[in-house]
Order: sequence, then C-alpha cells, then structure tokens
Amino acid sequence: ADSFLGRYKTIAIFAAIQTLGTGALAIATKLPQLRPPPCHASASHTCKPANGFQMGILYVALYLIALGTGGLKSSVSGFGTDQFDDKDEKEKAQMTYFFNRFFFFISTGTLTAVTVLVYLQDEVGRSWSYGICSVSMFVAILIFLSGTKRYRYKKSIGSPIVQIFQVIVAAINKRKMELPYSVELLYEDTPEAQRIHHTDQFQFLDKAAIVAEGDFERNVVSAPNPWKLCSVTKVEEVKMMVGLLPVWATTIIFWTTYAQMITFSVEQASTMERSIGGFLIPAGSLTVFFVAAILITLAVYDRLIMPLWKKLKGKPGFTNLQRIAIGLVLSTLGMAVAALAEKKRLAVARTVGATTTTLPISVFMLIPQFFLVGAGEAFIYTGQLDFFITQSPKGMKTMSTGLFLTTLSLGFFVSSFLVSVVKKVTGSNDGQGWLADNINHGRLDCFYGLLAVLGVINFVLYLVCAVWYKPKNPKPALQMETIVNGSSAENKC
Repeated sequence: ADSFLGRYKTIAIFAAIQTLGTGALAIATKLPQLRPPPCHASASHTCKPANGFQMGILYVALYLIALGTGGLKSSVSGFGTDQFDDKDEKEKAQMTYFFNRFFFFISTGTLTAVTVLVYLQDEVGRSWSYGICSVSMFVAILIFLSGTKRYRYKKSIGSPIVQIFQVIVAAINKRKMELPYSVELLYEDTPEAQRIHHTDQFQFLDKAAIVAEGDFERNVVSAPNPWKLCSVTKVEEVKMMVGLLPVWATTIIFWTTYAQMITFSVEQASTMERSIGGFLIPAGSLTVFFVAAILITLAVYDRLIMPLWKKLKGKPGFTNLQRIAIGLVLSTLGMAVAALAEKKRLAVARTVGATTTTLPISVFMLIPQFFLVGAGEAFIYTGQLDFFITQSPKGMKTMSTGLFLTTLSLGFFVSSFLVSVVKKVTGSNDGQGWLADNINHGRLDCFYGLLAVLGVINFVLYLVCAVWYKPKNPKPALQMETIVNGSSAENKC
C-alpha cells in the first residue's frame, strides 16, 4: 500500500475483495448445489461429505475474506491518521481521539456480530448473516468513496522493505570502515524540511551513509547507488523501525492471554449454569461481556479520563506506551482472577461429580476475567496502534501497522505452542493433565496461573524496553546537508 497503490486505492480495492468473499459465503450457504445436504448422523446413517467443488468454493470465499482483511486492516488506520497534520498542534491532539473512536466503532461492529448476527445465524440461517455482512460492506464502500474529494492523500514513495534492505546491505558492505568524527560528514540528500534527527542508536547502520569511492559514477552528477550509499534520513527511518521491535515483542503475550478468552473461557462457560429465566445463554455469547468491557472502557477514557488528564497535565490522555503498560497489567490481573474462578469451579465439579453436564455454579462468575482482559484490550490496542503509526516514518505507516497486527497472530501461535508444551509436560497415559479433554478432570487454573506469571515477567521486560525507547521528535532538526561530487562538498544551512 505504501509502495504502489497508496492507502486510498488499497482500502477501496481490498474492501471490495472482502465484500466478494462474504457474498460468496452467503451464496455457498444458500444454494444446495454448493453445500452438502443437511444431515443428522446416526449409527445407521452417515452424513455425505462436501465434494471437491463445494470445498473449493468455501476456501475461495474464506481466502478472499482473509486477503481483503489484510489489505483493509493494515491501511485504514494509517489512512485515518493521514487526515491529521502532525505539525498542527490542534490536529495532532485530535489524532489521539481518533485512535479511541476508531477502535470504539470496530468493537461496536464486533458486538453486533456476536449478538444480532449470531442470533440470525442460529435462528434464521447462515446465508442471512453473511448476506448482511456483504451488504454492510458494500454500503461502507459507498460511504468511503463519498469522501474522495475531501481526503488528504500522501504520495507513495517506494517500497519501505527495499529501503530497509538497502540500508542493511550498504552497512554490511562498509562494516570495516570507521565512522567519521562528525555527523555532518555523512551523506545526506533529503530536503531540510523532511530530514530526521541523527541518533546514536544502532550506530552500525550509520555506516550505510559513509561516502566511499565508487558510490558515485565518475564525472556524472547523479544520485548514488542506493545499495552502496544511503542518506542519513533513510538510515534513521530504518533505525525507527528497528527501535519498534522490543516493544513489539513484549506485547505479543497480551494476545496470548486474549486467546484464552475466546477458547478456554468459553469452554468453562459451557459447563456452568447459563440460564436466565427460561432463556439459555449460548456459551459463545459470553464474549459479549468482553466486547462490552472494551466499549465501556473506551467511552469512559474518551469522555472522562482524557479531558481530566488534559486539565491536570496539559496532555490529552496517557501516552501510547503508558496505555500499553495499563493493558498488560489488566490482562495479567485478568489471568490471576481467571485462575481463582477456575479453582472455585473445579471445587464445585469435585463436589457434584466431574461428569456432571451443568455444574451448579453461575456463569456470571467469569465476568470479571472478561472485563479485565477486555478493558486491557481497549488500552493496549489503541496504545499499540498509536505507537506503531506515530513512531514510524511517514512512508512506512502501513508496514508499521502490519507489524502491529502480527502481534495478534503471533499471540495465538504462542498460545497454541504453550498448550502443546503444557499438554506434553503435564499429560499422562490416560490423557489427563492440566489441559484434559474434559476440563473438569484438568487443572486449567494452573494454566491460567502460568499465564499470569508469564504476564508479570513480560511486564518487567516491557518496562525495560519502554524506558530504553526514545520517542522520536516529530519536528526534524536542521542538519547540514552534505552534497558530494567527486572529492568536493558543499554545505547548506
């Protein structure tokens, strides 16, 4: 998106791809030819499986949605921040509110999905739910296109990944060279208004800006070979991306915790008393408390905390690193509370018998863990989004957003890895252990406790990374511009 299409076109194209995917799912679940016949399996009758063509249609639809989501999610937040001028103090302050409201509307959509659409899916039909998603996306595209003339656009400046490799290759090739005594002797061809402060971090990369023989063609005034010589600003942009990695790594554990809320916590709920009057709450719908916690937290933060903080400290709310820290603390507390709740549930299971289908204990006992982790997500998602967008170079915002989104996917991978390790270490020949097939026979409380301990260790590491990290000054410094032509240099103030 940063390299070729630009964020505007990327959003429009990939939103359309996602719409096609949901539309294909709606058709596949509606037409009898595209799905296997309805079936209730029994000892004397087996269900007819889907054929290759039907499975093909299903996978095409799912991968269209995945492809559309990838292009849309990585670009839409960056395009939103493009509408604010970070050199204007008023607009810069408004950008802070944007991140909260952006995530608020995402969470509102999630809330609608786990309530209204799940009900329609179960009571009316899947094709109706997917059809509503498809129509909603189509309407959203029309609304997005209606603002075309009002948007601010940032020009695509080439692939940021290529630039990163150019700096690394140039630095490796010049690894044996000594850095000059003055920063002014390093190569710089970027206009003054777009330059970035030189920093002392990752000095090895500075070697990519050392002017050496052969970097310029003889008797030709032209730009140097970017694989041999890079400007100080380009080197600093790569440094900015490298500097994000420690914070990036220490936020993965939150999404590992998050994974438990939509897996094991739902499994817990399925064994507990869930009826209200004559209505039985679906175990999967317990995530409504999770989403509610996000919406409540965002609303309170936006309407109360931010104005109060601005009045007391002169700043519109917590910094992005502070919000990430709050999110990590809340998620760790959520796992500790989950361990205590599971300990109580297991005690009841042992009393009435582990094979009891519905234990005489209210499912609402799980609400605190949903609320704590949900509130944590409200802080950490907006904090991460703010951090990765505002602390990355202008031309790398989409890639930086993609970097942030990988913490979500890696969190689920780490969760799967932990589950595999715990099953192997604590399991026995009879299939029992901390994570038994029937959780009434397991020790899920110990697993939650392990995650809480890992959360504490990770939080300490995060604090070290946050203290080490030096926020980038948005106002570029006025540095000397060194233009090299053969052996001569001309300095411009």
